[in-house]
Amino acid sequence: MEGRTALVVGGGRVAQRRVPVLLEAGADVVLVAPEATATLEGLASAGRITWHRRAYREGDVTDPANGDVRLVHAATDSPETNAAVADEADRARLWCVRADDRHASSAWTPASGSAAGATVGVVADGDPRRAAGLRDAVVEGLGDGSLDARRGRSPLRGVALVGGGPGDPGLITVRGRQLLSQADVVVVDRLAPMSLLDRLPSDVEIVDAAKIPYGRSMTQEDINRLLVERAKEGRFVVRLKGGDPFVFGRGGEEAAACAAAGVPFTVVPGVTSALAAPASVGVPPTHRGVSQEVHVVSAHVAPDDERSTVDWEALARSNGTIVVLMGVERAEAVAQALIRHGRAPSTPVAAVQDATLPTQRTTAATLETAGAVLREAGVRPPAVLVIGEVVDAARELDILHWGAGEPAGRAGSDPGAGGPR
Repeated sequence: MEGRTALVVGGGRVAQRRVPVLLEAGADVVLVAPEATATLEGLASAGRITWHRRAYREGDVTDPANGDVRLVHAATDSPETNAAVADEADRARLWCVRADDRHASSAWTPASGSAAGATVGVVADGDPRRAAGLRDAVVEGLGDGSLDARRGRSPLRGVALVGGGPGDPGLITVRGRQLLSQADVVVVDRLAPMSLLDRLPSDVEIVDAAKIPYGRSMTQEDINRLLVERAKEGRFVVRLKGGDPFVFGRGGEEAAACAAAGVPFTVVPGVTSALAAPASVGVPPTHRGVSQEVHVVSAHVAPDDERSTVDWEALARSNGTIVVLMGVERAEAVAQALIRHGRAPSTPVAAVQDATLPTQRTTAATLETAGAVLREAGVRPPAVLVIGEVVDAARELDILHWGAGEPAGRAGSDPGAGGPR
């Protein structure tokens, strides 16, 4: 359909599903409908489709003003109209997909998807639900490697910096899963979704590049050198990281090392724990009338450390939400710095440990009590600190999901309700 015209008659939910697929295939889409969904109207306003705001009329299929139509979709809620569109298309010897009656269609739209360099299209005798289910099964198998995507394909080269998400293996992106399934070498962080490694073929080399706080670690220079060396050997290397590779993940340094060595690389963004951790316990980092800004900072060094580049005074003056990564060991110092620069001691704090994992738990405090409460609750890394009125807003809306770590004396929620999720 690249550069060819598709005529879609009807502007409802069926058309809303079909039109984006046609656009993705490169078609020029002409929509005929007196009304359309907001999504279709937005595509028309952006100039991505042509919309005739009227009902179908005889001759639309062959009208030169609509271009050289090659495919017709009859997607109205009127069987009579759909039949008339299909009849005109048949007389013009054009394929027509009828949304309301697959047996009366001269063509069926396959359920399609892509994974591991392959495009899959499933028809399933015109049964759209079965076709979609089979499509999903095949695409998932190609993506996770259970169907051997590496057999019979041109091997990938270079390095892929893949964000694995906040912990739950289901939160890695589809693209991330696809590239992981094709890896020859995987260099993995300790916070990456480790269970995904068990699905890889046995000949894949797995390198543990863990950085344990205050413990053993592989230096960043060694990681950079390893990525370049393995890639120059002609092997496809996936650097699997927790969260997003460019959010306190040192992915920028690894990309620079690849570029300097002439090694091609690609970056696959991931779901960062800075946003996933609050969301996983029901805390919206932004909330209308409460917070219109979010500040994501690292506290791998204390606020008074000369190596810190964070403007704690400016953060304290703001009314926005502050999300602190790598801040458990320095939670008290962070709280004191914010109070010293003007944040109210009563500002709510939530510490989310092991976000999105079965062991997830949430501990509540205030800036004034954070140090003592987190120590008493035994909060340990990895944990994300969420500071701001959005924590109390979530409690008041009864959408905050607490685990076992909520201390006594905080009103507004039941520590046993919901539990870790």
